[in-house]
Amino acid sequence: MQERYYDYMLRRMKENRMTQPASKSIWVTFQKEGVHMYPGADTDPKLATGEWDDVSFLGVPHRHMFHFKIRIEVFHDDRDIEFIQFKRWIERLYAQDVIQLNHKSCEMIADDLYEEISAKYPSRFVEIDVAEDGENGCSNYYPA
Repeated sequence: MQERYYDYMLRRMKENRMTQPASKSIWVTFQKEGVHMYPGADTDPKLATGEWDDVSFLGVPHRHMFHFKIRIEVFHDDRDIEFIQFKRWIERLYAQDVIQLNHKSCEMIADDLYEEISAKYPSRFVEIDVAEDGENGCSNYYPA
């Protein structure tokens, strides 16, 4: 006789409890073109140095390809969150202007994204990486 699906899942969860519990998560990646700036970078003497470390150009709007990697906790290993649906939902947040890049830093962009994710998926740890052109960025970790 074949084991029923839910009996199988219950047995698997019990077996998993007998071993060291694993922290489980899924992750998705995507890219979003955006324009942002660092207000004041063109006038702040610490940034507009006129020397080798001058970054005054950041004070004017400039384009980046923002690279995202979002990791979120799941509570079981059978598609607790279906990652294709999760990715599509996040991409729609930007496509429908629920979240906007504006003049935000990578860290601020991650914080805005976390607010939306935690509202839909509460009580889960989330880690969000946001990088400019896949080169420099941030990694923000939000505990459950």
